[in-house]
Amino acid sequence: MEFMHRGKVAITLLLFALLLPLNFINLEGLSAGSERRLVELDYGSETYQSDYTVRIDPLDNFKKYKGGFDITNKHYWSSTIFTGIYGYVIAVLWLLCGLGYGLFLLASTYCCKRKDREFKKRSTFYKHCYLWLTLSAIFLTILAITATGLVLGGNAKLRSRADRVVDIIIDTADGASETIYATTRALREMNTDLAHTDIGHQASHFLVPTSNSLDRHADDIHREAMKNRRLIQKVLEIVYVVTTLIISLNLVALIALTVSGILKYRRTLYMLIAACWTFTVFCWLLFGAYFFIASFARDACTALESFQINPYNNSLSSVLPCDELLSAESILYNVSEGIHRVVHTINRALSTDYGNVAQICNPFSGPPDYNYKPDQNCPSSAIKIGDLPRIIKMSTCTDTNCKGGVLISRRDYNNIEAYTTALKRLLDVYPGMESLAECNTVYDSFSDILDKHSEPLKKNAHMTWGGLAFLSVVMVALVLVWTFQAYHEQNHHHNFDTSIKPHSSTVDMLELGTVKEAKADTNLSSVSQMTVD
Repeated sequence: MEFMHRGKVAITLLLFALLLPLNFINLEGLSAGSERRLVELDYGSETYQSDYTVRIDPLDNFKKYKGGFDITNKHYWSSTIFTGIYGYVIAVLWLLCGLGYGLFLLASTYCCKRKDREFKKRSTFYKHCYLWLTLSAIFLTILAITATGLVLGGNAKLRSRADRVVDIIIDTADGASETIYATTRALREMNTDLAHTDIGHQASHFLVPTSNSLDRHADDIHREAMKNRRLIQKVLEIVYVVTTLIISLNLVALIALTVSGILKYRRTLYMLIAACWTFTVFCWLLFGAYFFIASFARDACTALESFQINPYNNSLSSVLPCDELLSAESILYNVSEGIHRVVHTINRALSTDYGNVAQICNPFSGPPDYNYKPDQNCPSSAIKIGDLPRIIKMSTCTDTNCKGGVLISRRDYNNIEAYTTALKRLLDVYPGMESLAECNTVYDSFSDILDKHSEPLKKNAHMTWGGLAFLSVVMVALVLVWTFQAYHEQNHHHNFDTSIKPHSSTVDMLELGTVKEAKADTNLSSVSQMTVD
């Protein structure tokens, strides 16, 4: 009988229950090494390194950050956010210029007056430049509308692509938790199957605490996945809505600005200049923010490429425990080898002692790999392990009066049925455990992201910050054009109101005096002529 062998195999299989708690407990509290590189590719004797994360870190006295892609490190985030410093600085400078210009206008309103000669020179210059300023403003408005469309389109595509990437990652985490739940269900069912066997006590000792521990970790993974999904979706929604709102309002304001300037609605023009000046500040800030997002997207995609090369030693090791699961492969190998050896021993006994009446399909390939291949290298007449409980029930009996069946004791029958049923349950969840231990699920998800979403994501991010940079520059030029025109329009209108009336009165008085003189000369001539006559 093979009962002792089956007992040893069952104990070996139960040891597999130690795999998941030993490795998944490492999911908590992981931190990255302080000197990781983003990409480390080893080809033979050459090592190629490429680190795009060496950046200035404002939280570390503006020293260089060299910690690699590590989303758990605040210094990585500060150095990456700092990449948008150009947009932030220009926004602040533009705001200060606006405040300074406003103070200048207030001062000039109460302190400065123009002479008639100065007015005539500036009025002449203004008349020559008015047409060109208006044409320039119209051209800049068209450019701003084009840039707005580029930004809105790029932002919408970026949001859609980011949602897909987040869904893939979160679904991967959900899949991992479902695999663990399936394993714990199998372990509990195995414990029930083996409860009344010779190894029932040992089985309960391993399976019960292990299944409880795995359930807790699966709950943690599921809870974190749901929380992160809601958080990330909320952040993406806020960024998308804020950007769309600001850019749309800016579009309305710049069109209204140009229309008001052409129609010379002076008071409305001044208010719209102030509004567009403020929106330009926001455009520069958004440029800096999206430049940071593009840098983060590039870092993430490069880290995924590194993961494809070596899942066990890369910059994502701080958040993915693939390197911690290396020990699981050796345990899986031992389980595979043990099952293969037992099935092979049973088949040999059936062949030599029972005239090869039947053969059991070995789910694992031969040495040295022992790969799980349940449907390969098996003759059509071979019995699958999943069918063993049914076959045993049909071909054996425990009653001494039975005919046509193999007579075994009730205890041996129960042990054989329990062992084979537990083995079947273990094999049912084995592919999922193997995929989880080898990080195949994560690898496949990252491959999907790299193949379908990485380049479009970087392209959309680049298009968005490029469009914002273009729009910001055009807005600066447009606001300056209308500010220049409004300033001179104000001076022209003010000087016209205060100086044209006195000048006209003087001219009228001079003309009136000339007419009176002419009339007096005419009357004098007439009197002289009459005297002569």
